[in-house]
Amino acid sequence: MLFATEIVGAAAYDAQEHFVGRVREFFVEPAEQPNRISHFLISRGRFQPLVAKYDQVSKVAPGRIDLNVSERALDAYKPNEGWLAVQKDLLDQQIIDTEGRKVVRVNDVDLAEQRTNAHVELRIARVDVGLPGAMRRLLQGIAPSALIHKLQGKLPQRSIRWEFVNLIEPDPLRRVKLRITHEKLEDLHPADLAEMMEELSAAERQGIIASLDEETAAQVLAELDERLTTQIVEKLDPEKAADILEEMAPDAAADLLADLPKETSEELLEEMPNLEADEVRELLSYDPATAGGMMNTDFAYVSEASSREDVLEWLRKQEFNLEQLDTIVLVDDKAKFSGTVPVARMLLASPEQFMEELKTEPLVSITADANEKDVFELFDKYNLRMLTVIDEENRPIGTVTVDDVVSRLVSK
Repeated sequence: MLFATEIVGAAAYDAQEHFVGRVREFFVEPAEQPNRISHFLISRGRFQPLVAKYDQVSKVAPGRIDLNVSERALDAYKPNEGWLAVQKDLLDQQIIDTEGRKVVRVNDVDLAEQRTNAHVELRIARVDVGLPGAMRRLLQGIAPSALIHKLQGKLPQRSIRWEFVNLIEPDPLRRVKLRITHEKLEDLHPADLAEMMEELSAAERQGIIASLDEETAAQVLAELDERLTTQIVEKLDPEKAADILEEMAPDAAADLLADLPKETSEELLEEMPNLEADEVRELLSYDPATAGGMMNTDFAYVSEASSREDVLEWLRKQEFNLEQLDTIVLVDDKAKFSGTVPVARMLLASPEQFMEELKTEPLVSITADANEKDVFELFDKYNLRMLTVIDEENRPIGTVTVDDVVSRLVSK
């Protein structure tokens, strides 16, 4: 195993043992191989920097690389945005450890040798985020490699396999050229990703949100601090921002838009489909400190005369967030609120039972203009998980869930 710190500054010799220069940088070309060191930048004093390709290297050792060609066979160096520079883009840079779900700083890069008949290739195996890597960088060029290796063996190892590394690149054009995707981030829990993003710079947060799919981006924004969410959405392309808002629950979208400048909010609403935009506009009309300002208009309601089996069949065809679907709202034959049925109770009932037989007691609801304090008291008094919001004609218009209450209480 070699380390990046042992290669930077290494003396390079050609096939005739002539000194060519020193390695100032080396690169990965993700479009060709995601972890292979593809090019070495070699410079010597005032001479034009040269670049050696991976198949022009015959041997690599700490402080030295040997080439299998003459100096004249090397190309002049030309910057390439499609190359990942190990020293510039990795060493001392922040990355996301998708396995450990945290933001870490790279101290060194572990390189594995892969030999062929005529040359040797270096592959990035791990990134070192522990004390050994920091010590190597501190002592490189000061102490002999043998001593450094001996000392590092006494320190706790902490490294991340390359396949679990997610690079952070704010520039969208360079992200494409480097083929950096955030597919691995989309597999993380939105709360974990939001927590990690809070440790990043504004540009880095912007880059990550812009490259996530709309559904994941919506979930992450819902978990972020309101101030950060506002900053991110304001700088997004309006079309992308509107697509993300469409994926959010109407109440979350309304809360976000309420924090934006009125002109920006209106521009985003214009980009949204009419139905979703109208829902959000209605919520924005309520005072945030009322039940109407807290409620979500996207909820499940059915006739109390429906059978349990009919309701299950209907639910299978809907697009509700199943992780948050806890309670079904019931209406009578005049579309007035008549009760609620916990999903757990419904699942345990027999198929032919009617929803009216399964509803809970007492019948609890609240009007949209009720103060949030009244909402909190009802949740506490009846140990609720969901509270139905009704209009002046006793028709259900939304629900307040326990997570809405918790979020409101935490923010106070």
